[in-house]
Amino acid sequence: MGSSLIIVYFVVLLGLVFEFLNGFHDAANAIATVVATRVLTPGAAVLMAGALNLAGALSGTAVAVTVGQGIVDAKVVTETTVAVALVGAATWDVITWYFGLPTSSSHALIFSVIGAAVATGGFSTVVVGGTLKTTVGIIYSPAIGFVFGALFMLALYWLFHRSKRAAVSNVFGKLQLLSSAYMAFSHGGNDGQKTMGIIALALFSSGMLGPTFFVPLWVMIACALAMGLGTVFGGWRIIRTMGYRLVKLAPVNGFAAEMAAGTVIEVATRLGIPISTTHAISGSILGVGSVRGTRNVGWQVAGNIVTAWILTIPGCFVLGFILMQIARMITPGH
Repeated sequence: MGSSLIIVYFVVLLGLVFEFLNGFHDAANAIATVVATRVLTPGAAVLMAGALNLAGALSGTAVAVTVGQGIVDAKVVTETTVAVALVGAATWDVITWYFGLPTSSSHALIFSVIGAAVATGGFSTVVVGGTLKTTVGIIYSPAIGFVFGALFMLALYWLFHRSKRAAVSNVFGKLQLLSSAYMAFSHGGNDGQKTMGIIALALFSSGMLGPTFFVPLWVMIACALAMGLGTVFGGWRIIRTMGYRLVKLAPVNGFAAEMAAGTVIEVATRLGIPISTTHAISGSILGVGSVRGTRNVGWQVAGNIVTAWILTIPGCFVLGFILMQIARMITPGH
């Protein structure tokens, strides 16, 4: 019992570290466009994003419940399984951050959990429905983000095509503060809840939550604070990739991209679907850029991002599986 309790505390610590890394790694999702269009300075943008990430993370638990009991069987996995998954996901985040690749922390976490769970109890441990819902999210979030971004941009061009460029930039420079705030809130709502679900899964597996799975309030607050703090520190390598190299953005373009991505993320969050905020904003930025012509899109950079997405799923599954096998040898019974 003492050993299990230590592992649970370790999981909580790892979870908060991962949530900090999530905010640090994914800060660009909320502020890349507003920094690229020079509506806000990087410092002001990260402070705003940090506060709204925190607020979004406290706005619900639907995604947390999906991650906590809808991806793997909570009655089969152990607290060691969860600890291993967090180590694998955090390792992946650090590696991709170092190379400046805006990969999905969400999918790193989820597929590390699946890999570790399979090593714990076999493929029967995987909950097919929840995993399928998440996998569908991998496919549709960038695609819908692309379509929404393009349609939003076309609508704005149609509405303001007779207006002077300076007037349009002035109006949307102000409106982009709203869209960036919306994006930051939605990012916190979806990404912030994933680690809540993971920590709650470890608490449930150890018997500390009783017979019913739920997300304790203290877990929600701790994860929200960790994400907000991570966002304030910011991921400047990825901000350069997302905000300056992916597509050339004016305020109206940034507004369209953020509103499109924020809407995709917000709808998914309220439906309890853990999607990648990175996928959503990347697809939206590319959709907005494509309206102005393919020459305005950094397709080589986009290709590198897609490659990183593809590598995340098998890479984190294998990482979680191997780390769990090692953990089982070191800690028999877990």
